[in-house]
Amino acid sequence: MSSRDRKKASVYRKLQRLRSVVNSTAVNKTSIIVDASRYIEELKEKMEVLNQETGTSGISNSQNPLPMQVAVEALEKGFLINVFLEKNCPGLLVSILETFEELGLDVLDARVSCQENFQLEAIGGENQSNAEGIDAQMVKQAVMQAISKWSENI
Repeated sequence: MSSRDRKKASVYRKLQRLRSVVNSTAVNKTSIIVDASRYIEELKEKMEVLNQETGTSGISNSQNPLPMQVAVEALEKGFLINVFLEKNCPGLLVSILETFEELGLDVLDARVSCQENFQLEAIGGENQSNAEGIDAQMVKQAVMQAISKWSENI
């Protein structure tokens, strides 16, 4: 078998492998590659949706270069709030706790680390005076706004 034939066979095997991975029924090279491109775009969209559902936010723009992750999960009575920033953030805890108070959330349990980075895991329960219902997305947005405001003041 010549070198050229081996290369053709190798490309064919790789295209067939790609075809099976992306569940394509196409038979020619161009169609397989187009199907693979569509599949990659679908995966990107799914990743964006999953990141939004899990509350992961990598806000990093010129105005707010502070990379952070904020996740809020609704519990039976309250919310599980996780916040992670890659650097130590003096005063941020106070800003977040003030936001909880504004939302009408009582901190039932919390773990905080402010050593090399900022980590907060808190369970916030709605207090009795909070008549209007709030959802996890509202809590997440409020916490992210508190972090943004805090970062503007440092």
